[in-house]
Amino acid sequence: MSLRQFEYALAVAEEGSVTAAAERLRVAQPSVSQQIRGLERDLGVELFDRTPAGLVATAVGRAFLREAEVAVSAARKARATARAGADELVGELVVAAQMGFGTRQFPGALDTLRRRFPRLEVTVFEEPSSAELERMCRRGVLDLALMAACEQTPADAHHLGHEEFVVVLGAGHRLLAADRVDLRELEGEAWVRFDRDSALDGVLLGLLKDNDLAPATAARVSQTATAVRWAAHGLGVTLVPVSAVPHGHEHLVRPVSPPVSQPVIAVLRQGAGPGETALLDLLRRETWTESASYAPVS
Repeated sequence: MSLRQFEYALAVAEEGSVTAAAERLRVAQPSVSQQIRGLERDLGVELFDRTPAGLVATAVGRAFLREAEVAVSAARKARATARAGADELVGELVVAAQMGFGTRQFPGALDTLRRRFPRLEVTVFEEPSSAELERMCRRGVLDLALMAACEQTPADAHHLGHEEFVVVLGAGHRLLAADRVDLRELEGEAWVRFDRDSALDGVLLGLLKDNDLAPATAARVSQTATAVRWAAHGLGVTLVPVSAVPHGHEHLVRPVSPPVSQPVIAVLRQGAGPGETALLDLLRRETWTESASYAPVS
């Protein structure tokens, strides 16, 4: 077996056909077919079912592809590390953040990183589900992740600070006159909530339960910016990390009483290279909430 075979198998699984995979890889179609057949022969199993709709990974194939993805990712990092000079980094970083975390801090850190290392490619995405974020960390497909909790060892997990949670009210809402909002004062209000399996919805449910409030739902959204804008238009109130509040909506934001926050933990992959280490250092320099008076949300 070879790393090239792993890459070809992953491309076929993603594209659903040998032809599309060959086009993406910029190789001849017979070459991809030959590599896949050779891989299946070496493994003694069928990785794909040939269906009218295209190639679909078998149960065994899906298990194999999960490990192949880790192997290919590790090989890319190894190549990037080997090619990294004292003044230049090349390769790619894959970064994920629990939704709403680092919205204000990432742009400055990434801008500095890219200006310092223009040949380093960085992909960043938000992940609503904390369970999925943890799973991706365990699989080794992420170079760096921001999350509220993790099972990593202290050597891999670095505490950056806290994300304070705030309530967003509609224009003209009666509670805008207050400096802070006691959640019990929101009894009877409808909420703009997030997807059911998202970490943000879990925070809201926990707080409402602690304050004996029922989670009346006005709408469910997938993005923090959407939740803030809909709340601003009076559809309902919402609860988000303060750094996720879009510019121009700050006047509709109020801290909750007692204060609520979650820790922000940066998790590096095992054997982290110079790229992710540099990004961690830049994130440390950003401003994070560090007040001991906050009550972390579990």
